[in-house]
Amino acid sequence: MMEDLYISEADREDLEKERYVLAMERMKEILNESICAEQVQTYFHRMAEFVLLMDRAWDIVESGRLRQMSMEELQDFNRRLYEDILPAHYGNSYGNPDYAVGCLGESIGKMLSFLYTELRGMIPAAFEQNRFDMVIRMELLLEVYQEFVSCGRAEEPQQEEIRRILYWYVSDYYEPEALERTAGLLCPDKDFAYRIIMESDLSDLRYLYYYGEYITDNELKTARHLNEMSEEKVKLLADTYTEGYRIGFETGNKDISIKKTVNIRYFLGFERMMRQAVINFDQIGLRTTIYRAGSNIFQGRSVNKNGYSGANPNKQFDYDHREDQALVLDKLLVERKLDCLKNAYEQYKQEAAVFGGPAVAEIFGEKPFVPLTKKTVYKLSEKQQKLSVEYASKAGAMQNEYIPGEERSFTIIAFPVPDIGERYEEIFDDIVRINTLDYKLYQGIQQNIIDALDKGLTVIVKGCGRNDTDLTIKLHKLQNPDKETNFENCVADVNIPVGEVFTSPMLAGTNGVLHVTRVFLNELEYKDIRLEFKDGMIADYGCANFPSEEENRKYIKDNVLFHHDTLPLGEFAIGTNTTAYVVARKYGIEDKMPILIAEKTGPHFAVGDTCYSHAENVRVFNPDGKEIIAKDNEVSVLRDTDVSKAYFQCHTDITIPYDELGELSVMTESGEKISIIRDSQFVLPGCEELNRAFA
Repeated sequence: MMEDLYISEADREDLEKERYVLAMERMKEILNESICAEQVQTYFHRMAEFVLLMDRAWDIVESGRLRQMSMEELQDFNRRLYEDILPAHYGNSYGNPDYAVGCLGESIGKMLSFLYTELRGMIPAAFEQNRFDMVIRMELLLEVYQEFVSCGRAEEPQQEEIRRILYWYVSDYYEPEALERTAGLLCPDKDFAYRIIMESDLSDLRYLYYYGEYITDNELKTARHLNEMSEEKVKLLADTYTEGYRIGFETGNKDISIKKTVNIRYFLGFERMMRQAVINFDQIGLRTTIYRAGSNIFQGRSVNKNGYSGANPNKQFDYDHREDQALVLDKLLVERKLDCLKNAYEQYKQEAAVFGGPAVAEIFGEKPFVPLTKKTVYKLSEKQQKLSVEYASKAGAMQNEYIPGEERSFTIIAFPVPDIGERYEEIFDDIVRINTLDYKLYQGIQQNIIDALDKGLTVIVKGCGRNDTDLTIKLHKLQNPDKETNFENCVADVNIPVGEVFTSPMLAGTNGVLHVTRVFLNELEYKDIRLEFKDGMIADYGCANFPSEEENRKYIKDNVLFHHDTLPLGEFAIGTNTTAYVVARKYGIEDKMPILIAEKTGPHFAVGDTCYSHAENVRVFNPDGKEIIAKDNEVSVLRDTDVSKAYFQCHTDITIPYDELGELSVMTESGEKISIIRDSQFVLPGCEELNRAFA
């Protein structure tokens, strides 16, 4: 399968066209065949119909007819592309493992559900005119179909034979897919989305359908709302976003002048802001790269999108297929993936050296997603979980080799979408106000909090009401308090909006229970999440989402621990943005606030890597001139002896809201207790301004 990767570009194009034509001819034949058992034949008829729909999409884009279609025609075609997996139709979709297993049996139903899910990767391929990605998926379908044809109606092919075909598909094509993905991250000439942003008439909302992403009223109304804004307001949004990125380099003591590219990540509807952001970054000296969120087995599937994206047609679909790699993952494939990633970084190592990092614009306000657990989905075995962790660790170390953490930065900002409620425009304006608060005011208040914290050896955090939190956090001992500090004074740079002081605590001596009655992490809801820490490591955990303790523990291990047996407490922070807290309560949107804002509305605790992951050796100073010395813990320091044990490639923030907080105090070496928050209010002198929002 791989020999065609090493021929000339012209010959490769001719070969791909020939393969495409032959595959399409065979697809048309399948529609009239009745060779396999009835239910299996029905499945392949549906798959062939989907491929023919993808062929039509290819033709519409290639011919230029896409941009000639009316809004109504575009909306109808967009619906046809995604209707099969929409919640209303998902019960009868082969993308639903329950349905596939019910129709086709346990032995092959899951695999054929996986196959259909992989075929859906043809949608972005058709719109981007990527014939290679179209062809390999068509040929995969034909190869699997031929196995069934060979058996006829009498019997099914061996399950292992189908798995073998799927395994070698992933293994064989991981190299070109890794090259494509790496190029999308690092190379500005991969400009599919860039051209839509910069060349489209953004007042004509038909442009939203040119991506091939799923489009709903959220995207349309967001784009209309931005179109109604003045140039000054749009520039304010973009300036806050791009200045946060620039200042992140400045405050992190990193040289932005050696960087030439920045990766922007956004949700459709924000193109007017993104256009201005591209202009701003150009003025800084950075060209933009823009890649699409993953939609296939090579890129990984997740409810939480990473890259540019439209609406999620069905989060349950993504959740059902989040561990599809369990079908193929083994030690050999992990080694293959790492080799391919290494090759991709080698090919683009010059581009990697000048890559500055991501600038992310998130959205929030969508209906909360509570997943259903299913027995028919693929689940990583314990051995595969360890392999997955091994791959993530080595891939992270490899990325740091080519894109050093001490040289890159990032920024993240978030805005609401219309789904948040009838007062969307008001909420949007309030979020803009939150994102542009006076950072100088917060900087001074937060310095008072840091001065108090730096007098202590431990911090005590206790919940109130239904919240059972009872934690002791051990701080690093300052050797020179006049020149050193434990906490970073964080204003609006990499994490917008303003409002937190944070540290990487010591692990030994950090003990107790963290409990939150309700929280959303990476778009998933957790009820009564409880983490117990012993010497800074998670020793036990649970929640109340599901009837059984086993289900609850698996939910947390999969989505908070990311298959690790344990994680360290990588960050302790105190959020100070009481304005954001009050706005959330004002509109009743507490459950919809993104962690980016929610983490500023109370103390928060991150499990996983520290805030300074891969940049621990960069000297960082607060505005008062003191150097931040608490950048490591007992796990991250292992990078000097065994980097595979130092990092976990995850960092999940869990916030206790002010109204669940009874006490946050610092204990000094002399035994004095200095209260910072008591009964949900800031009581430390110099913090009175923070309580005004509660009035």
